[in-house]
Amino acid sequence: MTRPAIREEAAVPAFIRREQFLAAGDDPNAQVVLMGAPLDVTTSFRPGTRFGPARIRAVSDGLEEFSPVLDRELADVPFYDAGDMDLAPGRVRESLSAIEEAVAAAVGRGQLPVVLGGEHLLTLGAVRGVLRHVPDLAVIQFDAHADLRDDYLGEKLSHATVMRRVAELIGPGRLYQLGIRSGTADEFRFGSAQTNFYPLPLGGTMAELAERAAAAVGSRPVYITLDIDVVDPGFAPGTGTPEPGGVTPGQLLQAVYALSELNVVGIDLVEVCPPQDVSDVTSVLAAKIVREALLCFGAR
Repeated sequence: MTRPAIREEAAVPAFIRREQFLAAGDDPNAQVVLMGAPLDVTTSFRPGTRFGPARIRAVSDGLEEFSPVLDRELADVPFYDAGDMDLAPGRVRESLSAIEEAVAAAVGRGQLPVVLGGEHLLTLGAVRGVLRHVPDLAVIQFDAHADLRDDYLGEKLSHATVMRRVAELIGPGRLYQLGIRSGTADEFRFGSAQTNFYPLPLGGTMAELAERAAAAVGSRPVYITLDIDVVDPGFAPGTGTPEPGGVTPGQLLQAVYALSELNVVGIDLVEVCPPQDVSDVTSVLAAKIVREALLCFGAR
């Protein structure tokens, strides 16, 4: 398996701690660590994802700590909010290396990293970090877009190429793409041949797709990446590349619950773009997804 020669050594980045996510504790060695990666460099339509992590934290205070669906509250899942990585503006490779180092350090300590984005390219750095300790990795992607271009306007590192790079890292058949409804013809052909490509069905549900992926992954360690634009922009307008025809928030949450028994070793939530949001509805949705993910995957 050929892996792209894009890694550069970097120290674990400094973290800027300001407002914390709802119910975050003070123990940096907690089982779960939340970290922001405000990457916003290759966004091609509507920029502003660098403000996503801070806004998700700010609005989380409006939520309850208890999930009635899971019958569990955040006190049952001690977690630490490390703050946002201090990424160098405009420095793509250096930023990816810094994200890799931060995630690798967390996984090396036995923690579950939960990364708030930031544009989707950050997933490449995060997956590289997990792979240092967990080589037999599968990746489950929730997204409106395939993100499987080999390059975008000549650039290999882009939010439009990120899952192509991830597929090259983890190998054929280990990427599960759920809910895809947009991409080029070449991307759809590549996905059908090289990934487990589950476009959003007109007659099925996102939960059914998640159940198929969970059954296929089995006990293998898995990284989950969730692009908020998988949700229909009528419910989540605050994103950089909105795509009509998506799922409802409830349908997405049901799909997340369908993965609750998996061996999840890393999570990210990306592409929240507060400058494009309306009344914080996207940021609040993102905060609720993070709360449910903490309760689903961090309680073990």
